[in-house]
Amino acid sequence: MRNDYIGKKARIITMTTRKGPFRLVTVNTAPERAKRLIGRMIEALKDDYDITYVDNCESIDQVVPKVTQHKPNVLFSASMWTAEEAQQIQALAKSVVPDIKLHAIPTGLQVEKGPDAIVDYLVEKVPPLLDS
Repeated sequence: MRNDYIGKKARIITMTTRKGPFRLVTVNTAPERAKRLIGRMIEALKDDYDITYVDNCESIDQVVPKVTQHKPNVLFSASMWTAEEAQQIQALAKSVVPDIKLHAIPTGLQVEKGPDAIVDYLVEKVPPLLDS
C-alpha cells in the first residue's frame, strides 16, 4: 500500500514538472519521414516535455498558411533545406507568430548520417530550445 502511494506521488511530481504544451510544425518535403522521426523524438522526451506534432509543410509556400492555421509555438526545418531556405522559413514563421521557437536541422544531416542521427540530434538540441 505504501509503495502505491509513493508511486502515485512520484507520478504527480513528474506530471507537474513536465514542460509545455508545445505545438510543433515541421517543414519537410518527406512528410511521412518527418512524422516518424518527430514521433521518436517526442517519445524520447515525453517524460519532461509535452510536445504535440501538429502538422508538416511540404514546401516553403505552405509555411505562412499552416503557421497561421495552427499557431504553433515551435517550428523545425528539415535537413534538406539550405541555410538560406531555412532562414526564409524562419522569417516567414516569425512573421505570423513572432515568439515562435525555431530550429533548422543542419543541411545534409539526414543524407550523411541517417534517420537515427536526426533523432539523436533533436533529443540533444530540443530541450535547450524549449527551455529558452
